[in-house]
Parts: sequence; C-alpha cells; structure tokens
Amino acid sequence: MTGLNFLDKLLDGVAVEWKALGEVTSIKTGQSVNKQMISANPGEYPVINSGREPLGFIDEWNTDNDPIGITSRGAGVGSVTWQPGKYFRGNLNYSVTIKSVQLVSTRYLYHLLLEMQPDIQSLCTYDGIPALNAGNLKELQIPIPCPDNPKKSLEIQGEIVRILDSFTELTAELTAELTAELTARKKQYNYYRDQLLSFEFPSFGGVPEGRGGREVEWKTLGEIGDVKMCKRILKNDTQAEGDVPFYKIGTFGKQADAFISKEVYEDFRSRYSFPRKGDVLISASGTIGRAVVYDGEPAYFQDSNIVWLDNDESIVTNRYLWHFYKIAKWFVSEGGTIDRLYNDNIKKTKIPIPYPNDPEKSLAEQARIVAILDKFDALTHSITEGLPREIELRQKQYEYYRDLLLNFPKPEEAGR
Repeated sequence: MTGLNFLDKLLDGVAVEWKALGEVTSIKTGQSVNKQMISANPGEYPVINSGREPLGFIDEWNTDNDPIGITSRGAGVGSVTWQPGKYFRGNLNYSVTIKSVQLVSTRYLYHLLLEMQPDIQSLCTYDGIPALNAGNLKELQIPIPCPDNPKKSLEIQGEIVRILDSFTELTAELTAELTAELTARKKQYNYYRDQLLSFEFPSFGGVPEGRGGREVEWKTLGEIGDVKMCKRILKNDTQAEGDVPFYKIGTFGKQADAFISKEVYEDFRSRYSFPRKGDVLISASGTIGRAVVYDGEPAYFQDSNIVWLDNDESIVTNRYLWHFYKIAKWFVSEGGTIDRLYNDNIKKTKIPIPYPNDPEKSLAEQARIVAILDKFDALTHSITEGLPREIELRQKQYEYYRDLLLNFPKPEEAGR
C-alpha cells in the first residue's frame, strides 16, 4: 500500500484545514543566557540555545508542556528540536507550545515541522546574521486533519505519530546497540594492547624478562630512527582548492581544507624529507601523539606539527610502532601557548623491543602482537564506520515515510 493510499484511508474522507501556526501555538523567545550564567549556576537542566546540543547545564528551567524549539538566529536558524523533560531555553530559540485548545499534538507538530523545514527556511533572512522573525513564523500554514472533531483529529495524528515514532525508536535502539558494541570492542582492544605491550620496565641496565616470559629491552625511539618532518610550506603557497591536500594540525587525520599545487608538491618531495608509504605520522601539538599511517597518496604535512620516525624496520616495524604510539608515555613540553612534543622529547620516549638480540625472533614476535591487535582494531573500525551509515539509512527511511504520511494537499492543490 502506498503512503498516499494509506493517508487517504486514515483520513477516510474527512477534511484537512490549513491553519496558521500562531493560531494553535504560542511562540515565545527564550531568556537571555550566556556561559557565565551557566558556570555560576551549574545544575541538571540542559540549556538549549542556538544548536541541538546543550550549551551547558544550570540549576533552573523555564519550559513546560514539552515545547518544540526553533532556532531563531545564527548558523542553525530555522532548525527544529524537541526533547522531553525540563530544560532552559535560551534567547536564540523560540518555544513553540500548543495552546489550550487542543487541535494538534506536540509530537505530531514536531514531525510536521521537520517535514516543513524548507518552508521554515524560506521565512528566514540571511542579510547579516541569519534570523527568523516570530511574526513570519506565526503565519506558517500547517495542516490539521478533521479540525471540527478534535477527538477524531487527535486519533489521526496519533496514528501518524505512532508510525513515525517507530522509525525514530528503531534508530535510537540501533544506535544504542552499536554504540555499546563499539565500547565493548574498544575495551577489548585496549585490554589486549596493554597486556601485549606492557612489558615490565627495567629499573637498571640489562635485559630483563617481560611478562609471559618474553625477553625484552627498552630502547629509546632515537635509537631506532630519526625524527623527520616536511619542509615548511608558506601560507601564500596554499589555496582553498588544488591538486594536493595540505594537512595542518587541525585537519590531521580528517578532511584537508588547504591545498598546494602539484608543482610545489613534486619539488618539495624530491628535495626535502618526505614520508614513505607505511610511515606512521604523529601529531606534535594539539592532540599529542595522534597517529596516522601514511597511505602513499599525494599529500603534504605541516612541518613541526606533524612528524614521523624514520625508523629501521629491521628493528621495529611500522605497524608495531602504530599500536605502541597509542600507549606511549610522551615527554610533553607544557607551559607555553600550546602543549608541544619536541623532536628531542620524541627521541627520549622508550619502546619495548622483544628479543632484542635475535632480530628474526624479534620481528616474529612483533608480527604476532600486531596480528592480534589488528584483529581487534578491524572489529572496532568496522563498527565505527558502520554506525553512522546505519543511522543515516534509518534516518532516510524515517524521512521517506514522513514525507508520505504528511504530504497533505495544500489548499491551492485541493481546489484543482
């Protein structure tokens, strides 16, 4: 059965009347709020202001009747939010509350306003700071089935809500299930990584026995390689679009927002230090020690902020290094504008080398450790990648049925 046929059957011939949002709801601006107010009054009630995520939590609330929120100013202008319970609505949000004359349910109106996002966006102004005028919002026309019979109207609305809520609940359940699975896999990976790489640290020279009887020696990273970085790229050599992505510390491991020309890339790569495919790049400022394996594709990296160890893989393999970096005890220099990991500090960092006097056995043990940890990492990665995909699919499914169930004919269409 198509959504339209289902809607026709649900309506069973009753009229649908379009009313102004201001007729059936009260639209009010929230109270002024800032971060100082939140820090002075910490509490349990979330502060909803210009976005979907709470600005913070305070010890008072100013909402009732589970109002719907519509962002009134800023980058997220016109976006619709709703959450049950008590909270504090800030001045960059409208509170849309159902009036005492019950012609529409809150949950039905919430789904409806999500469906009508394009109509709400068309009411916004974008000259200067984006804004949505309350007067314009009050004139927004919304469909009310069977308005002359409130009981029948709410029954129809309730059936639509039941169907749409089932999709949102399914998404929430799936998200919770996959998130719990992801947390469990991360804990499992961390446990085995710590067990496999937590050799006993020697209190004096010599070659002690590690846990599980594994012979081990702690070497400094400086003993197995030298710290390298790319040649500095000046700002005027970068551009918003281009041939080769240029990763700065803020975009390291993410999406590049700057590029360099292919000519500059080839020139610098041929004349200066450049990572080999498989080398493990690490962040030396900001989030210290974040590790990314270089995949060999054309890319360039910000000097001093992104570095790598030009290591001898006959002593320590890159993959073993990558897992070790996640538990490395870095000697971070603090006290400046930003924490930094200087080259000398990297070189002083100690790494456990199994069977140091037997290179073949050492590499075999490293490979064994890597194989175990890679399996757990692959499980974690597959869930991490799959989680947003599954949520996106469920969201599209919800939007599809929302469009079918709330596709009421508008007055000009009904008269044709």
